[in-house]
Amino acid sequence: MKDLQKSAANLGKFQDAFVTADGQQRASVPLSHPETLWFNTGTLCNIECSNCYILSSPTNDALVYLTEAEVKGYLDQIEDRNWPVREIGFTGGEPFMNPEMIPMARAALERGFEVLILTNAMRPMMRKTVKAGLLALLEDFGDKLTLRISVDHHSAELHDKERGAGSFAKTIEGMEWLQDNGFAMAVAGRTVWGETDAEARAGYAALFAEHGFAIDAQDPGQTVLFPEMDETVEVPEITTACWGILNKSPDSVMCASSRMVVKRKGAGAPAVLACTLLPYSPEFELGQTLEEAERPVQLNHPHCAKFCVLGGASCSA
Repeated sequence: MKDLQKSAANLGKFQDAFVTADGQQRASVPLSHPETLWFNTGTLCNIECSNCYILSSPTNDALVYLTEAEVKGYLDQIEDRNWPVREIGFTGGEPFMNPEMIPMARAALERGFEVLILTNAMRPMMRKTVKAGLLALLEDFGDKLTLRISVDHHSAELHDKERGAGSFAKTIEGMEWLQDNGFAMAVAGRTVWGETDAEARAGYAALFAEHGFAIDAQDPGQTVLFPEMDETVEVPEITTACWGILNKSPDSVMCASSRMVVKRKGAGAPAVLACTLLPYSPEFELGQTLEEAERPVQLNHPHCAKFCVLGGASCSA
């Protein structure tokens, strides 16, 4: 896998978990309010997208399928640790490639959690058995279940450029089925084509209106727009002084409120990671249990700075 830390743009940085390249104390983030526990259902996917941050494909099984029993074990740990988790998220790969996706979602819903499933809404979701399982979940739990659909761009041309010819039409077909049956939906797009946020949201709004999708393009929670994860871009390291300079709290960073469970190929048990964006960086693996995963996270990666702390700001001033 790519070693994002050895990018030439950040040479010399992000080497020591506790000290930055210029000798300052590196910032860390405690798990202050665990609200979401993510499960990566496996890296296998029915398609292979350009620039997929997790390198999902029809052949990549670096992260293997989780099982219902393994998910239930972590749901038990949430209760044992008294974590105030509101939401269970499932991501991949394509989650509906995992044959136990429906039982895993049901296990979380039965515990009273909201469930979010990230999907491309293509063939794996549209199989008869999966559709029947989803309809049963909808009947039993209603809008406690949300499916977030990957629509890289609001135009077929640019979406298919990332995901392959014909993929846009197949995704829209899946979304129409979800809409017709009353499922709660959200969309995840990308911002790699030079559009402003307003332009992108206007494009998605037109797409949703055309198909009658009950999704608010202006709501960042319903239409999530992700930037390109380019590890060649130079970013500053985050020191403890940055919190005050940026007027930002560690509580606002994603690893203050979430963790992700994965199972690596050949591993005897799943592991808990600090971040959904760093599945292949061993220093962000916190252990096999939620108790072990309660320790603070050292912000020792370019993604920590660019995506989770800075968001376009700078702490150099």
